Amino acid sequence: MAAGGHIAWFEEIGLGDREHVGGKGGSLGELTRAGIAVPAGYVVRTPAFERFLAAIEREAPVRAAVVALPADDLEAITACSRALRRRIEATELPGELLEELTAAHERLLYDGTEQPVAVRSSATCEDSADASFAGLQDTYLWVKGAAQMLRRVRSCWASLYSVESISYRLKHGFIEERVAMGVVVQKMVDARTSGVMFTRSPTTGDRSVVTIEGAWGLGSAVVGGEVTPDRWVLSKIGAEISVREISDKHVQHAPAANGGVESVAVGAERRSVPCLTDEELKELGALARQVERHYGRAQDIEWAIDRSGAILLLQSRPETVWSAREAGPIAKREEDPLMHLMSIFGTRKCP
Repeated sequence: MAAGGHIAWFEEIGLGDREHVGGKGGSLGELTRAGIAVPAGYVVRTPAFERFLAAIEREAPVRAAVVALPADDLEAITACSRALRRRIEATELPGELLEELTAAHERLLYDGTEQPVAVRSSATCEDSADASFAGLQDTYLWVKGAAQMLRRVRSCWASLYSVESISYRLKHGFIEERVAMGVVVQKMVDARTSGVMFTRSPTTGDRSVVTIEGAWGLGSAVVGGEVTPDRWVLSKIGAEISVREISDKHVQHAPAANGGVESVAVGAERRSVPCLTDEELKELGALARQVERHYGRAQDIEWAIDRSGAILLLQSRPETVWSAREAGPIAKREEDPLMHLMSIFGTRKCP
């Protein structure tokens, strides 16, 4: 961990550190320490966010402003969100924090080349077994240079106060003082193919299969729903492929010249070609099983294959949809047993 205490490298952290690095950061550290290939990176720890927020709150409240919002007043939430995000993005980082983040960025890109990075939000309350903030905060891809990285760190902090994120916390009764934001900074993958995979079927809940979805280019096109991905279903025993659905992948996300990502058309010769070989599918399936064994529960995994053919994992979080259904009550308890019987058989009038 860096001397200033605001930076933690992936190999230094795991799931037990989520309070200080957020869900995404903790998972990337956990994967790294488990020997699974992950793009190198670090996390700007939550104490950096807390220090930054404390400086802002000397002028006007932030957390108290959120707590005061009515959960059902979208207009008030939207106005508050806009004001808070403007304040956070416009405030400069304290000098010591600025130096520490810049030094970490230089260490990550140790060979001196200006490699792009991904800057990803990592809230303390995301990707837990009983609640998921996935997609409610911001991620920035293909960020170039230290100055842009620093700006995007503030943007990630600000996204904790998006309309969607505030609304979610108010609806679910989160204690605002316990919500904080870590930020992941990691080397960008120049992906040939990217996608997601699930260690139980997302449609049926079947635990005996791995479902893999992928498309050409960066995974943001798949996650954002801009392209219909190819889809395969593999047996966990034997890795037989029982389902092959190859889509017309008309667009892909690619690096933009000045940083960021843009949508580009896929050539006609590749649109309906499978984006993964059978060998790659088997390798991904084996990785999915390894990750599930490590975590001890079903996982939702993001992956990418770079131009050299190397498979890298970008995230793994607990599967929540089927787990939540299984954890729910089988039937609502009735205080009066007679009412329970009536609900099953219905009521009849006496003849």
